[in-house]
Amino acid sequence: MVEHNDTGSSEPLASETVPSADANPQTLRAKLANWMWLIRTAVQAVVVVGVVALLLFLVGLAQRSGWITADGFGAAAADGAVEQGAEDTRYICPMMCTPPSTEPGRCPVCAMELVPATSSGGGDGISVTIEAAARRVVGIQTAVAKLGPMTRTIRAIGSIEYDETKLSTISAYVDGRLEAMQADYVGAKVEQGDDLAMLYSPQLYSAQSEYVASLRASQNTRFSLGDNGLAEMAREKLIELGMTPSQIETLKNSGQAEPRLSIKSPQRGTVIERAAVEGDYVKTGQKLFRIADLSSVWLMLDLFPSDVAFIRFGQQVDTEVQSLPGEVFVGRVAFIDPIVNPRTRTIRVRVEMLNFEGKLRPGDYASAEITVPATPQEFVYDPALAGKYISPAHPQVIRDEPGACPLCGKELVPTSELGYATDFQLKSQVVTVPRSAVLRTGVSGVIYVETEPGRFEIRRVTLGAMNDTEAMVISGLSAGESVATAGNFLIDSQMQLAGNPSLLDPSKAPTFAPGPLELPQSDPLMLTGSAAEEFDQAYQAYNEIQIALAADTVPAPFTLNGLLTALTQLELAPDVPDVAQREFATARRAAERMSGPLEATRIANRTVSHAMLKAATVARGKQTAENLNHYYCPMVPGGGGDWLQMEGELANPYWGDEMLRCGELVNDMGLRAQADQRAVELVPTSGDSQ
Repeated sequence: MVEHNDTGSSEPLASETVPSADANPQTLRAKLANWMWLIRTAVQAVVVVGVVALLLFLVGLAQRSGWITADGFGAAAADGAVEQGAEDTRYICPMMCTPPSTEPGRCPVCAMELVPATSSGGGDGISVTIEAAARRVVGIQTAVAKLGPMTRTIRAIGSIEYDETKLSTISAYVDGRLEAMQADYVGAKVEQGDDLAMLYSPQLYSAQSEYVASLRASQNTRFSLGDNGLAEMAREKLIELGMTPSQIETLKNSGQAEPRLSIKSPQRGTVIERAAVEGDYVKTGQKLFRIADLSSVWLMLDLFPSDVAFIRFGQQVDTEVQSLPGEVFVGRVAFIDPIVNPRTRTIRVRVEMLNFEGKLRPGDYASAEITVPATPQEFVYDPALAGKYISPAHPQVIRDEPGACPLCGKELVPTSELGYATDFQLKSQVVTVPRSAVLRTGVSGVIYVETEPGRFEIRRVTLGAMNDTEAMVISGLSAGESVATAGNFLIDSQMQLAGNPSLLDPSKAPTFAPGPLELPQSDPLMLTGSAAEEFDQAYQAYNEIQIALAADTVPAPFTLNGLLTALTQLELAPDVPDVAQREFATARRAAERMSGPLEATRIANRTVSHAMLKAATVARGKQTAENLNHYYCPMVPGGGGDWLQMEGELANPYWGDEMLRCGELVNDMGLRAQADQRAVELVPTSGDSQ
């Protein structure tokens, strides 16, 4: 330290440290050189990092501009189609908020920058290919579309109520006083004819005395002036005052009038109401008891009119009451209210249920399930009611033979009059897939079909009814095709990234596989007898329908009914192979939709044509053995359209006069032409002979 004096001079203090000999200029220069080296190294590193970042930025900019592609530098220029590729580029949102766009920009939903769609997938624009290893990782599962009946379940909430046909109210027939009550509590069980109460009535005693006196007068022939019917009139009066025939017979035998009368139960059951007690004076008409027979009860349901349209008398109803969860009780529909409730817009449905064990208690809530066909049908097949006879008032009474109902005495009616078929209905068979296989897009839907191992093709289908597990496919899918049921959203995301039709943009998805229908090479079975005639009639009716569509007219009802009748007969014919029967069933279901407008008929015609083409490869009739040509038009939306013609110049049934001659001959399906073609293929060429 340096201490300053008053004059401003300074002298070293004793506490100041004097620099050592090591702090010389050479040591300071060495330390400074080390620091400069570290600074230069840091600056160089920063420069290198900056240059690398700049290069990466420039590479990314070049890729975005199309100068560098995944195939190498200048691939777009090498192809010589930069402008054309730019036109085909589709831009998609990374979050898949909106359908693909042909213009770059930002997503209108999430504001993210749109990126060009990658060119991956099957290369045909309608499918993607997933390797087996990736398939296991993402958990893709498939199932086969089935052909069979489809049902759906109608669920409703109701309440258990008394069977009104087994309710009785016991009232006083005459003035009097209740001297004794045998049924003295609610819930007492009684049988028909049991004593309920003892009634004292002077009026009844007087009427009994008159009856006894009339009997004695009719027996005294000495003073009798003839049978004037006084005894019969007195007897009728006793009946009106509440005496039973057995009580009157006892009075007649004893000849002693009684001032007290036992009130008898008119039926067996349970006392559900007691309106008087012992000692009460009652007037004529006053209610005393209410008795209900609980051996059967009613389940009252409120259903929507759209559901009631599928329900009919005698249909089985499975019920679970709130007090006994897990236990199912079975009943049958006994009445459907013909009037819609204007307040609730529902229809009252009454179900009759047997209750011999007494587990069903009136007032309890119940949940009901009714299994009905998925589509409206004129006749429903129920094995329990097929070919049976049923009571028109008590649907629980079902017999194998006609007769009278033991409960009401009415004649039993055949179940066929109530809409129940005696045999299984082929019309009830439809194409179904697991519900998880369908990706919904409003009215229509998208399904991914595995056409080859690992290749999933998008297919736009028309959906029908759905239940808890299955969905009905009206058109766009055939029975036996394999569809994705799990992982289909991942498949759809790959379709979106590839810029292919997907759930977000299904308008370009085909309804059928593109190109002409591929048919296997086979030797059709030549049918004989009635099966051959029905076969030729079906194809003749189909050919007339094609002619009508080519003329821009809907098929005549007579022609359409002829096709449906022939197809139905072919489904049942034992001589027709099973494969052909399944195709005829598909054709019949689609042909049922051909009675509408022209456009709807043409849409259904494609499914009919596919089924008829496939059936023709399995079996033939005499006429269809030779004259049968397969045509295809690629201009039909949704994958093109196939059809059959038996003879004549090409006439397009899908376009009519608009493009009448649009199409090509795919194959002459005549057996002689096919035999000649196979013979030509078997002839060795000159190269083969050498």
